[in-house]
Amino acid sequence: MLEVLRVLSTSSEALHHAVIFLFNGAEENVLQASHGFITQHPWAGLIRAFINLEAAGVGGKELVFQTGPENPWLVQAYVSAAKHPFASVVAQEVFQSGIIPSDTDFRVYRDFGNIPGIDLAFIENGYIYHTKYDTADRILTDSIQRAGDNILAVLKYLATSDMLAAASKYRHGNMVFFDVLGLFVIAYPSRIGSIINCMVVMAVVLYLGKKLLQPRHKTDNYTKDFLCGLGITLMSWFTSLVTVLIIAVFISLIGQSLSWYNHFYVSVCLYGTAAVAKIIFIHTLAKRFYYVNASDQYLGEVFFDISLFVHCGFLVTLTYQGLCSAFISAIWVAFPLLTKLCVHKDLKQHGAQGKFIAFYLLGMFIPYLYALYLIWAVFEMFTPILGRSGSEIPPDVVLASILAGCTMILSSYFINFIYLAKSTKKTMLMLTLVCAVTFLLVCSGTFFPYSSNPANPKPKRVFLQHMTRTFHDLDGNVVKRDSGIWINGFDYTGMSHVTPHIPEINDTIRAHCEESAPLCGFPWYLPVHFLIRKNWYLPAPEVSPTNPAHFRLISKEQTPWDSVKLTFEATGPSHMSFYVRAHKGSTLSQWSLGNGTPVTSRGGDYFVFYSHGLQASAWQFWIEVQVSEERPDAGGMVTVAIAAHYLSGEDKRSSRLDALKEKFPDWTFPSAWVCTYNLFVF
Repeated sequence: MLEVLRVLSTSSEALHHAVIFLFNGAEENVLQASHGFITQHPWAGLIRAFINLEAAGVGGKELVFQTGPENPWLVQAYVSAAKHPFASVVAQEVFQSGIIPSDTDFRVYRDFGNIPGIDLAFIENGYIYHTKYDTADRILTDSIQRAGDNILAVLKYLATSDMLAAASKYRHGNMVFFDVLGLFVIAYPSRIGSIINCMVVMAVVLYLGKKLLQPRHKTDNYTKDFLCGLGITLMSWFTSLVTVLIIAVFISLIGQSLSWYNHFYVSVCLYGTAAVAKIIFIHTLAKRFYYVNASDQYLGEVFFDISLFVHCGFLVTLTYQGLCSAFISAIWVAFPLLTKLCVHKDLKQHGAQGKFIAFYLLGMFIPYLYALYLIWAVFEMFTPILGRSGSEIPPDVVLASILAGCTMILSSYFINFIYLAKSTKKTMLMLTLVCAVTFLLVCSGTFFPYSSNPANPKPKRVFLQHMTRTFHDLDGNVVKRDSGIWINGFDYTGMSHVTPHIPEINDTIRAHCEESAPLCGFPWYLPVHFLIRKNWYLPAPEVSPTNPAHFRLISKEQTPWDSVKLTFEATGPSHMSFYVRAHKGSTLSQWSLGNGTPVTSRGGDYFVFYSHGLQASAWQFWIEVQVSEERPDAGGMVTVAIAAHYLSGEDKRSSRLDALKEKFPDWTFPSAWVCTYNLFVF
């Protein structure tokens, strides 16, 4: 940004519009700085568009993964100006679906400022993102240059665009957009995309309809074989998925999950080969025992038509759902259909000879090349995320499912070669052998998931919170008080690989959920408790911060509308979390936070994140509890708790915490801080 600012400020080229460079922090404070700017700064109302720079990795290409909302002229600006484009509407629809557990300033500008923009991020090497290895020297100069070229060009285009001043006139409509191997971007309105998709579907209908509408004596066998072949294809895909899932579940149960995290080829050798072998096996059985008297050439044609029909079904479904990503299915229908029409005559005359195979592969080159390009981006982004996706989602099951899906897609137009080939024995034997050897090596623990290799680190992330918890009853009496180091591993393996290095961290100290307390009675920094249910609690001495948190009830009022208003005051460190659980017969109807409407986190409890600067007055806020006619139980109306997180200064550390942190092996990245937790009932 500084270099772009320098270039623009020294350029003699006149800009039609002003450009604001916003260097905002506090993103990990739940996007507070961007929210503060867009809701409070006097310039906020003058902004017509923005470019948001993000990172989900360290260097590589910067991917445009969100645009808009609507405002297709922004996409057109990127298409026209970007020198090294890397953009996809697929990434946009995947990110906005919520599958990726992340958020950016884009949402704040969009939702609170009603401003359209472009969101782009580095996605390469997410393994070290937000770790000690995430340093400036690891970002290649080429990545910085490439990003600078793109951002400067797009920024100049926007700053000299006539559309920017009257952006509202060009607001409506979505765009289908995707880059072609980073060379250029293809973009067109989604309504045009729907028309193209319908034309492609109609071409398939005409192609298949011509075969089905032939005289009855010619179509009886074809229709029957087509329907049976469709069933066989779907069965092969289903059994392929089941096979890799069985392997993935077994690997997870024996404690060898994430064996591919440091060696991605292991996942391909284990799950990819199993998926391909199963598909080939099912079709080989069908060829041998069901299609006994049918010619290989005829079967090859039938199964090509089946693959075309299946992809056409995906195209219809995605188009009906209004997804711009349907363009991928359109590519996977249009190019194979054109290829088939071109090589059909040669196949009939000479069979599956070298000329036919060469032209067939040439025709499939574009859809397969683009599919592999997309698949690379998917694994580049998702594989590191699986190493920090929590303890509840088996990453092997997720990765095996993705690999099985990729195998189904990539094999679809080559199923016909199973029927054209004389034998598949050698292929199946080789695939089975690779899968079996890899399986045995994984089960024996040969492939360790993590690495501290400075050239290519793949660390395990761990959170350590040295805390003291105090639980009060309805009368304000202390009913429980304990202290310990609360340990959270951010992946599915938990502490299994850590225990041999630190024996005291084992399953005997697994943390137990306090069922009556919000979020299980632990000081969650963010409400991700549903992702990480396996944690450990190692007894340790009490903590005594120099700036202890104080929490008190200021007033309790009965409102005219028969609810109870509780007003609280809290003081403490710069970061605190507030939790609420309404008891049976009580609900939170209002509070003084946000827009006034309480919003529950997953599980039904309420979570509030609070932070302040160096000089801050006491935090005062209120909640309103609606009590039903059935009086609440003797335990009160609500349980509230406040956690104080000491993330800087001397209060962040304790001797016991430092000693434990030092014991962790070098392939881990432990983040540690001190906190206190106080629970009250009202």
